[in-house]
Amino acid sequence: MTKHVAPKAKTTAAAFAKELQENLKYTQGVTPEQATTADVYVAAATAVRRHLMDSWMQTQHDMINGNTKAVGYLSAEFLMGKQLENALLNAGLTDQFNKAVTKLGFEPKDVIDAEYEPGLGNGGLGRLAACFIDSLASIGVPAFGYGIQYRYGIFKQRFDEQGKQVETPDYWLSNEEPWGHVDYGRDQRVNFGGKVVEENGKRVWKPDWAVRAVPVDYMVPGYNSGRVNTLRLWTSKSYDEFDLLTFNKSEYLDAVKPQVEAENISKILYPEDSTPQGKALRLEQQYFFVAASIHDAIRVFYPGQDKPDLTTFPSKINFQLNDTHPVIGIPELMRVLMDEYGYDWNTAWGITTKTFNYTCHTLLPEALEVWPAKLIGELLPRHLEIIQGISEQFRNELRSKGVSEDQVERMRIATDADENGEGAVVRMAYLATYGGSYVNGVAELHSELLKDVTLKDFSSVYPDKFKNVTNGVTPRRFVRLSNPRMSALITEGLGTDAWQGDLELLEGLKPLADDPSFVKKFAKVKQENKLAFVDFAKHKYGFEINPDTMFNTIVKRLHEYKRQSMKILQVISTYAGIKNGTIDVDK
Repeated sequence: MTKHVAPKAKTTAAAFAKELQENLKYTQGVTPEQATTADVYVAAATAVRRHLMDSWMQTQHDMINGNTKAVGYLSAEFLMGKQLENALLNAGLTDQFNKAVTKLGFEPKDVIDAEYEPGLGNGGLGRLAACFIDSLASIGVPAFGYGIQYRYGIFKQRFDEQGKQVETPDYWLSNEEPWGHVDYGRDQRVNFGGKVVEENGKRVWKPDWAVRAVPVDYMVPGYNSGRVNTLRLWTSKSYDEFDLLTFNKSEYLDAVKPQVEAENISKILYPEDSTPQGKALRLEQQYFFVAASIHDAIRVFYPGQDKPDLTTFPSKINFQLNDTHPVIGIPELMRVLMDEYGYDWNTAWGITTKTFNYTCHTLLPEALEVWPAKLIGELLPRHLEIIQGISEQFRNELRSKGVSEDQVERMRIATDADENGEGAVVRMAYLATYGGSYVNGVAELHSELLKDVTLKDFSSVYPDKFKNVTNGVTPRRFVRLSNPRMSALITEGLGTDAWQGDLELLEGLKPLADDPSFVKKFAKVKQENKLAFVDFAKHKYGFEINPDTMFNTIVKRLHEYKRQSMKILQVISTYAGIKNGTIDVDK
């Protein structure tokens, strides 16, 4: 007998159907007869949010008032995927939803498909971030995911008749978006530009301009945990959206210029950076969301306190830097501690280094992010001073440890300019490695290569900084929801669905590899999935595939680092082996 431990909400299908009808009436303003699948999707999402609300509020209360340190996951990407189906599963409302939607005369799959996927991520970086915050909620660890609410996401891609890639904006917010809660009352001011002056013996930043960071909150429900964490994304607004005097002079475009310039910061993920303007916009994006997030965390954990004791900050929250995009947060926290709260350098540095950890995603030295010091000085002059101070402190620390001068120079965080004042850069990965407590890769081999190759100089001096964290994907989204046929077979084989929250249980499938009955069922599921894909390809793209061919896929951007050439060679080799008889397909 199969044991089911998946969450099951107490709400009945009839009660959930009533909620949908009320949401259609009072929120959507339509009757069930008038409703479209998009209307029912919004009604269902609204109902699920209501069911999660108490747990969301309780999680925030416990995080602020409890003794458990929270995680602040800082990431330029969150590849969240569609949210309704995942939220239904984690909240234990899937069966109720299916029955309620069917009762209204709709197909559950059509309602699920009506959701537009958020354009908040691109690849492995965003997938890791999304799965991490899902996992944290599922094991009960309080957390905030912090990033940017991109208006147009990355881009939509198609190929023209000549096979050339054509990119268009991803209008993922063009329809009603029921998951994000805009909270104008918790906005943050983010400054840029200007200069640093001396006042009463202190360095004071006098910025030229500022934008308003407005948070948009998304629920992140844990699986069978009763916990709902928060993904807080920042959207950029202008403090001077509209110049009426200019507008009345018929200078209509100039009247909204400040609004456009401010909102550019949160327009798209990874703006083209081949121009000086593009480089500046990318740096603005990075500073924008980490500055807003650091100030937000102080507000969250020290509510109503004008002079909080921030020496306790590392015991409240730890910021995980997902790659180098948020690393500007290290000098930002130093600036906040010294300039806004009056801490001296050493105290501020002690707090900062205990607050950050760093995940490095690349092994290619040329892919490690560097910023021109000149650009940082133009946009963030106080931060450049702090970075240079950190760099000099680091060099002196290395010398005190007996590190050779050649190695000290190789490890410099901020390099010197040439005789023309050009060429000075800031190495963000080096800043993150020195400025945080720990560094990890994204797999055991990756972490070892980081220590032995990419950051070898650092691991030779600070071996205890390097940890391994093997990062996978959530089994709920990427197995249970993506492959329901295989999930059902796994549950049948194991006699329990507990594997959805504990992948170690999959070890129990090993003996079944010698069970002819189970192997036959396994092959049947694989073939059914192939047939489903063939049908999808025909209806979506208009081409036919023989379901008896071998499907071999890799979903990555084209790059030698991603090893597509090796994959293609493997496919060719396998095909040739089947054709010449050296590979026995029956085995």
